[in-house]
Amino acid sequence: MARTEGIADGGALIMISGDPEPELLADLDQARVGKARPVEATKRQLQAQTERTVNWTIAAYPTEGQAVQMFGEPDVERLWEAVASTVRLDDPDPVAAWQAHTGKLRARCELLDGLAFDAIHFKGPGTDLTIGLLPEAPWLGGGIETVSGIFHVANLPTEEVFTSPDWRRTEGTVRSTRPLHLGGTIVRDLEMRFENGEVVDVQATAGADAVRGEQAVDEFAKRLGEVALVDGESRVGKTGLTFYDTLFDENATCHIAYGLGGFGIEGLSGLSPDEQRERGVNISVVHTDFMIGGPEVDVDGITKEGTRVPILREDVWQLR
Repeated sequence: MARTEGIADGGALIMISGDPEPELLADLDQARVGKARPVEATKRQLQAQTERTVNWTIAAYPTEGQAVQMFGEPDVERLWEAVASTVRLDDPDPVAAWQAHTGKLRARCELLDGLAFDAIHFKGPGTDLTIGLLPEAPWLGGGIETVSGIFHVANLPTEEVFTSPDWRRTEGTVRSTRPLHLGGTIVRDLEMRFENGEVVDVQATAGADAVRGEQAVDEFAKRLGEVALVDGESRVGKTGLTFYDTLFDENATCHIAYGLGGFGIEGLSGLSPDEQRERGVNISVVHTDFMIGGPEVDVDGITKEGTRVPILREDVWQLR
């Protein structure tokens, strides 16, 4: 977690991702691992990011430990090459490539905003999940402006378009399609069941207690704060690699996040947490993305009238 002293004064926030020991805490009490976090600092940072009062970015610095986790050997050079591809540094003109890419993501957001889906449905092996959306929550992707007008691309790489769901309206079951790196441990084969918007069951072949511990940090950590769509054209997904780093893995495929929401919604600043929750915005000191998409998972948008509109089939974007 980043230092937060300069956030209130309008400073930028820069974070570096790359865990030198991805499973450092795997032999500890996983429930305690999941709960371990600097609550007040996390709260200040997440509030600044969701309210867009700070411009920020997170980028990768490959480490030997991450390379060993991925390749079985400390081949950092191979990892650098993969990272370079995901952030388009191997293009003849990386700046132009980024401009075209972010423009495509923003166009998808405009399309999704225009369709005004009431819910998103994911269907695949172990997954049958319906996520109700907030009418006032825009789809975001390809960069964002602070309230003072500074445009920035927060995640490098980025392949997603995402929105804040209604924390009260998630139903069904979901199975993660990639491992989740969570605070010094790796969660594998994660499965969750939702009722009335809340996680009521968590299972995994490894790391389940870490997830349960994190979801016990506060009352609303068991509710969703984000749903994101990523298609098979993702530069991260095309590497065929699992990075054991959410910065990359969430940009390989569709994902959801339990915990904090509210991204891009106007009029939240100054409202109390309870007032924001009344509007359907989830407020928590947790925000954890995990991956649920892939070629075997169909994604549909559901209109207010109940009409289903295909969004992803076999990882191919269907909307035009």
